[in-house]
Amino acid sequence: MPARTARTPRLSAGVVVVRRTPAGWLFLMLRAYRNWDFPKGVVDPGEEPLAAARREVREETLIEDLQFSWGEEYRETAPYSNNKVARYYVAETHTESITLPVSPEIGRPEHDESRWVHITSALALSSPRVDPIVRWAAGKIGLPDLG
Repeated sequence: MPARTARTPRLSAGVVVVRRTPAGWLFLMLRAYRNWDFPKGVVDPGEEPLAAARREVREETLIEDLQFSWGEEYRETAPYSNNKVARYYVAETHTESITLPVSPEIGRPEHDESRWVHITSALALSSPRVDPIVRWAAGKIGLPDLG
């Protein structure tokens, strides 16, 4: 019997979008059904993951002014949901108002809600898959380790 080869994970790319305010850093989180996450989506064939991450933020929130102030370093999740891996970058925006536009593919917005939240709320909303991403991003922007 031939050895089974491991399937290559499908890659999604997204951005932990942060905004500096007088009250501190805020994280943009999006809710689809019960799940809170950051803007992300599948990397198209031939597309660079960072380009896909930028495209997904624009498609899902209409944010155009991303600044990758901490470079292009990324963090990936462990495989989940049909061998998918999500790669996240960290970028800053000055955009405060978020629009959840209608996706032409599904005829409604991809997300049900958006929120700008402080780190403690981001951690409270995060699933076990997203929690390490929140903690990594917080460290990148200089927030203290929350244990």
